[in-house]
Amino acid sequence: QTLVYGRDRVRFMESLVVGDIAELKPGQGTLTLLTNEKGGITDDLIVTNTSEDYLYVVSNAACADKDLAILRDRAAQLQATGSDVHLEVSDNALLALQGSPSMARVLQTGLSDDLAKLSFMNSITTTVFSVPGCRVTRCGYTGEDGVEISVPAGRAVELAEKLLSVPDVWLAGLAARDSLRLEAGLCLYGNDIDETVTPAEAGLMWTLGKRRRAAMDFPGAAVIMAQVKEKPRRRRTLSCGHGMGRGWPAPHTSLYPHIPGTVTSGCPSPCLGKNIAMGYVEAAHSRAGTELTVEVRKKQHPAVITKMPFVPTQYYMAK
Repeated sequence: QTLVYGRDRVRFMESLVVGDIAELKPGQGTLTLLTNEKGGITDDLIVTNTSEDYLYVVSNAACADKDLAILRDRAAQLQATGSDVHLEVSDNALLALQGSPSMARVLQTGLSDDLAKLSFMNSITTTVFSVPGCRVTRCGYTGEDGVEISVPAGRAVELAEKLLSVPDVWLAGLAARDSLRLEAGLCLYGNDIDETVTPAEAGLMWTLGKRRRAAMDFPGAAVIMAQVKEKPRRRRTLSCGHGMGRGWPAPHTSLYPHIPGTVTSGCPSPCLGKNIAMGYVEAAHSRAGTELTVEVRKKQHPAVITKMPFVPTQYYMAK
């Protein structure tokens, strides 16, 4: 978690990411992509324009050191030309409370603010179960209604224990989270997106604001926009097997026989009762309904490309 201060903080952030940060209202955030000069995705970030005159940036934990080095290097470059921008690395912990509809009911009992007024991808600073100075952002990595709570590190265990004292709240491991995010069609950095994959190939062009597309002032813009015009040669797709009894495709598994491609994520879907996978295929074969064959444990099994997401999302949009 990084805080970006200074009158040039928006210009600084937009020199690194593809999103329209300038259009964000106070308290509003967006998923955006940190790109390199070849158009590849260095990381996916959530950037929030807070009401306290700074940008709040959350990156993937596995990419934290890499991202921070890029942010610091760019800040130094702009500072050398007289720009007003400086960074502060937060030592807060981050807890995710996810699940429709219980999350809202559980959290509201420990919140003085009205959670019904907090829409998806919006954020407030508040007191949560008597822990002050928490930032609550209505977002998450499960496809369900949920929040991520940035909490002072010294009180993170206290807050976690208070939440877990509610019968509806359970700890969730990475496997449970992975099945939820895959059912929702959400990418995992390092599996489904990385520095060799562009936003156009990954089906993430919706993260590029109209103004940013026209300005082409972000890293890798020429490569990315050329792919949009000429169509990328490969696309990220979802595929669904016909049951759960034969295992599931692991990352780097090949697709056969006439559709060149690779699986990047796979797992059993508890909601669908089928094996599901995400991967890349040649664009000409990426249409939903296309039948293909997936290798699972050295055996080939039928699957079919399906529309995203596998399971409809339950994000909360305040009225």
